[in-house]
Amino acid sequence: MSGRDFKRGSEMTLRVSRMKNVVAVAWAGMLIVLQAVDAQVVVVKGGAPKWPIALSGLVPDTTASSHKLVEILGGDLEISGWFTLVPDGSAIIRCIGRVRSRGDRITVVCSVVSHRTGREYLSRRYRARVSELRQTAHRLADEIVRAVSGKPGIAATRIALVGTRNGHKELYLCDADGGNLVQLTRDRSISIAPAWGPEGRILYYTSFLMGYPDVYSIDPVRKKRIRLVRFPGLNTGAAVSPDGRRMAVILSKDGNPELYVLEMRGWRATRLTRTPAAAEASPAWSPDGTRLAFVSDRSGTPQIYVLEADSGRTVRLHLRGSENVAPDWGPDGRLAFASRFAGIYRIGVYDFDSGVISYVSGPDADYEDPSWAPDGRHIAATRTTGFRSQVFVLDTLGDSPRLLTAYPGDWYSPAWSPKLPTNE
Repeated sequence: MSGRDFKRGSEMTLRVSRMKNVVAVAWAGMLIVLQAVDAQVVVVKGGAPKWPIALSGLVPDTTASSHKLVEILGGDLEISGWFTLVPDGSAIIRCIGRVRSRGDRITVVCSVVSHRTGREYLSRRYRARVSELRQTAHRLADEIVRAVSGKPGIAATRIALVGTRNGHKELYLCDADGGNLVQLTRDRSISIAPAWGPEGRILYYTSFLMGYPDVYSIDPVRKKRIRLVRFPGLNTGAAVSPDGRRMAVILSKDGNPELYVLEMRGWRATRLTRTPAAAEASPAWSPDGTRLAFVSDRSGTPQIYVLEADSGRTVRLHLRGSENVAPDWGPDGRLAFASRFAGIYRIGVYDFDSGVISYVSGPDADYEDPSWAPDGRHIAATRTTGFRSQVFVLDTLGDSPRLLTAYPGDWYSPAWSPKLPTNE
């Protein structure tokens, strides 16, 4: 379960209601990377170093679809955090080429070059259906990010989330820029705690469709849904291991919410915790699949523990805040979580190597349900203020929070896909 679902224990009918500076060094490292790639002046805007990039040389024809593709591309590059759009004369990097739309087809020819040295970073040609122009723009943006910065792009990823747009807690999917919103469930029930499988093809979530919380899987492309885990009592918090062979899940089939691991073949259950006076929630796998982070209130308040999957050895992470919930392990091994200070939840990041904790959200509102982007830089999180919840994207390198869900209703529990499946 996410941090918000953990806190909203009334939906679980159990005691889950109880559960509940490094940035400067990173900037310096980025400056070195930027200078190594293109030894020019670096613009610092909004908190993090960026390459000034111009799209004026990428010329669309007169069609709305061609102009829309260039617009989406520009937005994707800024959202990546590595670029700022500037006029041609102020650019270090230039995109040169053309975009043409004819009938139901759109063609993009694009070269990415250094404005001052002439170095070519990338040369690509795409031909796709006009209906696929968003995916085409996202793909090009990610290739530009990779070619210039050496970092993975996030434009072609998707974000699963829970929304009340139609008055019920349904599962939705959107692009990393917040566009292309798709409703996945229409159950008129409660769907919570979405989580992606390791390949980014299948979503796992908890639904009260049958009256009790069970774990389901859904294929976002084919819309095929399977009821996977339905033991008596509570079934929630599904998290599939990086190798795709095991699922960590919270079950109360033996009378108390405990952490289990299920084999994805055969569904053999192994119980990992035995805390009859407490409850567990929110399991999250480490990138190498050797450890599980989870939340337990065994100490009296919800706190994060780390368990070694093979030995079962468990240690508590002594983090700041009166409560620490909703752990999510990033691709580089850092752990994001929600930490409570004076009634406000903030998103923290814990570095296991250094022991340093940094906070990427302020005390202006509750920030919960952190989910790492596959670039290891951005985090999607629920922001609640004035009894309204929205999903924002936070930048661990200092850029301002970005609203993702400019839609009616409340939005929370984001789950960022690890990557875009090749068949989408």
